[in-house]
Amino acid sequence: MSRDTTDTTDRRTLLKLTGGAGLVGLSGCLSTTDDGGEGGEGGEGGEGGEGGDGGDSTEAYEIGMVDSQTGSLSAFGERNQRGVNLALSRVNEIGINGRDLDIVVEDSESENQGGIAAAQKLVNQDGVPFLIGAVGSGVSLAIYESVIEGTDVVQLSQNSTGLNLTEFPGLLRMSPSGRSQSLALSNLITDDGYDEVAITYVNNDYGQSLTDAFVDAYDGEVVYNTPHDQDQQSYSSVISEMNSSGADAWLFITYQAEFATMVNEVYSSGYEAQFYGADSVSGDNVLENTPEGSIEGMKIVVPSAPVEEENYQSFADAFESEYGRQPTSWAAYAYDCVINAALAIQAADEFSGAALQDTVRRVSGPEGEEVTSFEAASQILADGGGPDDVDYQGVSGPINFDENGDPVGFLQVLEVQDHAYEGIDFIEG
Repeated sequence: MSRDTTDTTDRRTLLKLTGGAGLVGLSGCLSTTDDGGEGGEGGEGGEGGEGGDGGDSTEAYEIGMVDSQTGSLSAFGERNQRGVNLALSRVNEIGINGRDLDIVVEDSESENQGGIAAAQKLVNQDGVPFLIGAVGSGVSLAIYESVIEGTDVVQLSQNSTGLNLTEFPGLLRMSPSGRSQSLALSNLITDDGYDEVAITYVNNDYGQSLTDAFVDAYDGEVVYNTPHDQDQQSYSSVISEMNSSGADAWLFITYQAEFATMVNEVYSSGYEAQFYGADSVSGDNVLENTPEGSIEGMKIVVPSAPVEEENYQSFADAFESEYGRQPTSWAAYAYDCVINAALAIQAADEFSGAALQDTVRRVSGPEGEEVTSFEAASQILADGGGPDDVDYQGVSGPINFDENGDPVGFLQVLEVQDHAYEGIDFIEG
């Protein structure tokens, strides 16, 4: 994956969209700041804010987001920000009790320490009671354990799929657990007739947890199972060892940049195998940085939105009209994070972490009336309804956080055909 930083800025960035402003490109709506604002104490989750009814104040509600604007996961961060922009425009066209929603965005640099520093700034300096973040599973978990745990601040990850997050029910996520991916990959490789597989995975929580789940589910023999580090100039030894294993099926659980490097080394070495991959090996950056034909026939299991549903199609149409491209599931997850946060704020008795902890799950729970837009859900609340009267159905699918903070999962199987990704199957899991 090339390090495309067209839409990135410094770590200290402030994303502000207001009602009537419409959508703007990411680089046009970000301004840099180092002052940290006048937020309240981080441990109290923004206690200094007005109540959920807004009182007489017209000051915008301010929440935080930790995203990958630079580093190995920056392509995901770029997709996220498109979804965030679109969601903010929807929210601020209606307003929350007559007020706008603003999001302060900080860059994790796709690393644990960067994520912790970003979250500390948002929680301890800006005093946000609600934090969207992060992309990488290890980064999300590091933020939770170092900054969020023990406070009232709500953390809702936009993209993390690592299995271990399920063990932390206070850490919510919009994207499904990778366990369903691992099971689907196991079934896919078995159904394709392969009884041996060679695996390499990125050496972090995401890679380890998905690989462990795959190994537990796979009925065949895993003849090679070795981690690799991020950001290496070459993975020739890994590729050589996979080739020497004798397996005809190779499974890659890594990121786009690392995978593209591996593909080029496989191609130049003349090795041949049937490739499989987890979600984070797919993307335009892989296609742009690998030779045509080098990954032909590769199959990848990715989290997916229910693309046949009317609300998703409406979202996709608006997204394409604004950005000239179809959305990814990652943009849909980020979109739903913003809508869920906005509804939680409107439904809460006050704008504090403790109040939002009470409403964040309930506004998308199954007890309420099913609605597919912020406008419809907001109207129920404006008419006197409570959080249990709303069941927001996201563009990424029904949310319905379970007791572990995990949502319902949808998966799609992609196949590389003529150096492009084509959907060949859809799984609800």
